[in-house]
Amino acid sequence: MKRRTFLTGLAGVIPAGILLSNLDFKAPPTLNYTFNPNLPFDKTPAGWKGTPKLSDGTFQNLHQPFEASLTAALKWKLSKNPQEEEKKNDKRRLEVKSLGTFKPNGKDELIWLGHASYLIHIAGVTILTDPVWLDNWILKRNSPLPIIPEQIRDVNYILLSHDHRDHCDEGTLKLLGTLLPQAKILTGLNMTKLVQPWMPKNTIQEAGWFQSYDLNESLRITFVPSRHWSRRGLTDTNQRLWGGFYLESADKSIYFMGDSGYDPHFRLIAETMGSPDYAMMGVGAFKPEWFMHPAHMSPMDAARAFLEMGGKNFIPMHFGTFDLSNEPLLEPLDWLKANPDAVNGKMIEPVIGRNLFG
Repeated sequence: MKRRTFLTGLAGVIPAGILLSNLDFKAPPTLNYTFNPNLPFDKTPAGWKGTPKLSDGTFQNLHQPFEASLTAALKWKLSKNPQEEEKKNDKRRLEVKSLGTFKPNGKDELIWLGHASYLIHIAGVTILTDPVWLDNWILKRNSPLPIIPEQIRDVNYILLSHDHRDHCDEGTLKLLGTLLPQAKILTGLNMTKLVQPWMPKNTIQEAGWFQSYDLNESLRITFVPSRHWSRRGLTDTNQRLWGGFYLESADKSIYFMGDSGYDPHFRLIAETMGSPDYAMMGVGAFKPEWFMHPAHMSPMDAARAFLEMGGKNFIPMHFGTFDLSNEPLLEPLDWLKANPDAVNGKMIEPVIGRNLFG
């Protein structure tokens, strides 16, 4: 594997992890619960106490703690990829439709920009999710961006699911901070210190899980749990909260997963928020599964989670744009096309730059 790919693990793009030894024998941290006291809980599961957080400052998943392991990371990176030749010879790439200038015309739109980035116009509000648009020393796009960033105007909100570099890119956010100083950033707890220096003019709201943001719109956006982790460097593991977003207008509900491994929280979200009309769910960066499954879902697990949520339309994402794992770039989509019954025939085939609302 390329040295650059290994470095992405150290930078927090993939769950490679670093196991840091603790030579100070201290009492084990205690579990607490936290939230933003300035934001409401409009809908919560029964008995909800808040987002779990240990006394050492690290956020926790609802059911499965994330454990970074240098041994596991080295085992993966030093092992031969059984699909290496297949991957090398597969030159296929995602279909991309050039969008040109985005001009909302009152019609709801859901436009994939690649990986986990979307341009959404709903209830008269324009939203961007996890914009990672520019190549850098870690990430190189394998599908072109269907828009010219400088042509985007009138964005109301930018949603950032977590701090990993394939979802939260410094260069892209600095650019958007210049182009869209009026856009409000909606994200998880403790993200402001990371993002605000890149976007000094933008207002940032941080939420705990199941908290709704203060929007003053005919739209509700709620931060919801995922099974994942966070880190930008070597000493800040799980210091910033990760999650997904649930959007509700008068006639549509949209679930944006962010990053997640499979876990019971999918059913919990649907029981609390309702079954989504549209579910954008990650299906890529899943091999080898023994290593990736705590943080990324396979297409098989994503299909299972979608059915558990009772979703109406399944939209796969998080594949094809960045090379983050062992499988060929389009393998997740190949599997979903070959197994349409896995999502009860409800998949909307993703095309970058096309309105997926139809």
